[in-house]
Amino acid sequence: MGKNDIKFVIITGLSGAGKTQAIRCFEDMGYFCIDNMPPNLIPKFADLCSQTSGQINKVALVIDIRGGGFFDALFESLKILVEIGFSYEILFLEASDDVLIKRFKETRRRHPMLQEGRIIDGIKVERQKLEKIKAKSDHIIDTTNLTPSQLKQEIIKRVIKGKKLEKIIITILSFGFKHGIPLDADLVFDVRFLPNPYYIEELKTASGQDEKVYEYVLKWPIAQIFLEKLLDLLEFLIPHYIQEGKTHLVIGIGCTGGRHRSVAIARRLTQLLQQKSLSAIVEHRDIYQDVKGEVTP
Repeated sequence: MGKNDIKFVIITGLSGAGKTQAIRCFEDMGYFCIDNMPPNLIPKFADLCSQTSGQINKVALVIDIRGGGFFDALFESLKILVEIGFSYEILFLEASDDVLIKRFKETRRRHPMLQEGRIIDGIKVERQKLEKIKAKSDHIIDTTNLTPSQLKQEIIKRVIKGKKLEKIIITILSFGFKHGIPLDADLVFDVRFLPNPYYIEELKTASGQDEKVYEYVLKWPIAQIFLEKLLDLLEFLIPHYIQEGKTHLVIGIGCTGGRHRSVAIARRLTQLLQQKSLSAIVEHRDIYQDVKGEVTP
């Protein structure tokens, strides 16, 4: 991979304007991200990236006034970056004074330009110091009236030039209600209404990973109807989640112990989503817990 094949984006702008949200967006889009890098390290870092055999080909660096005196070296470092064969774009984030003041008050943080004094004074000083870099920026986004999701869409539209996120990642997580609902689940579905293999002697000690249990759970018409309706619901929801800016969706499928019904349904739902060309993976949280809630070998 040549140097010109590595995309560098410099994220800068006013404190409180959304640089943290911006770098999270770039992380979601597969960029290698570093927050608050000293500008004089940019050329050396770029050279290291070129030696990774293509493993690092998209880079986003947050460089702002927090660097203090180091920030003054930004223009010289960018000049060297071009001289050694790299190209870059600058994304500048700003917002109105009143919104910046409100954000600082909400977070109870002091402005980085002032050890003491009024927030508005720090904002004025920072605006003056950033005038030159703003004038050289390729993209300027005013975040005054933007939600994090809207900012993400603006970055995709302006910086990524219309490129959308590759795909939302969907994790289908089986679990047992007796062990608690997963804290990171976005959607939770209860399949305890399905016939329970636990009461079949030959299936009791098996799990939904075993074909006999899997076939038993799925053979019932009620299971097929449930999967059909659930898939229909997810096909409706997922495009809206993507539009809203969501990049990871966790769907919890729960039964009593998390060993039989939830595992089988989670397996089948994952297959159905994959057949729809969606990036779905399956995890089984409680499959190795016995009826007493102790981990079994």
